Amino acid sequence: MTIHESIERFHDYIATEQRLAAGTVENYMRDLCDLEAFLERDGVTALEELDARGLRGWQMEHMEEGESAGTVKRRLSSVSSWLRFLRRHGLYDRDLMAKVSAPRQPRRLPVFFKEKELEHLYDEGLFGDDFEGRRDRLMLRMLYETGMRRSELTGLRDSSADLYRLTIKVLGKRNKERLIPIEKELAHNISDYLTLKQQTFGDTEWMFVDRNGRQATPGLVYRTVKKYMTGLSTADRISPHVFRHSFATHILNEGGDLLAIKEILGHEDLATTEVYTHVTREHLKDVYSHAHPRSRAKNRKGTK
Repeated sequence: MTIHESIERFHDYIATEQRLAAGTVENYMRDLCDLEAFLERDGVTALEELDARGLRGWQMEHMEEGESAGTVKRRLSSVSSWLRFLRRHGLYDRDLMAKVSAPRQPRRLPVFFKEKELEHLYDEGLFGDDFEGRRDRLMLRMLYETGMRRSELTGLRDSSADLYRLTIKVLGKRNKERLIPIEKELAHNISDYLTLKQQTFGDTEWMFVDRNGRQATPGLVYRTVKKYMTGLSTADRISPHVFRHSFATHILNEGGDLLAIKEILGHEDLATTEVYTHVTREHLKDVYSHAHPRSRAKNRKGTK
């Protein structure tokens, strides 16, 4: 059987039997036809002539052309599905993908706000003195000082805060509860806000509410963050989740314990929390390059 014929068989299978979306089928075919054209240039047209060396050559060609690791991995995934189909139907018996290593994608480091930028959240006059202004102030300070998720913030009830024990109970992913410690100042802010909220709307179930006294939505939190942080920060991205990244990064920069941060953030896997250690290393490198006398001397030489 030729490679071309096997690709056509695969096309019929995913289009008619599996009934995959037309766009998905098109993506599979684009990748496989590209591989077929590459192999033909080396005179490989029969399926039995296909080997791991040919696949690695095709992969390297795309990497040398500057394709991202993600795109190359997607191409290899298409080939893997095709070969798995061929083996399942007795048309090919070798597991070539076991001998082909997908490129490693560089892990994107979390975006975070600078400490100096977040200090402005505590400036007098940034927020209005009406209900919405005081709600916005508490909302942003709580995001920063607790590292909780946006969904956890909007899910807070008045009873979630234990102002005596200085803790807040949040309901995280998969309905797992956890306690987050808070500072006395934040506890006072919460107490003052709850009093104002009760005076404005009477008894309400939810801690954060909109101008009509209804539970705050994730959209309201997002708009509030954008409203204030767009003018305060130069971060590449402005969103509620950046506060979570900032919380973890700033604590680590001050020597905070990684395991404690993991528990506060509600991460199940320590590896998820460890990404912030890479952020702090980059932060330290940046501080060194701009502040250490030897580094500054080298930079001056480099600019001459």
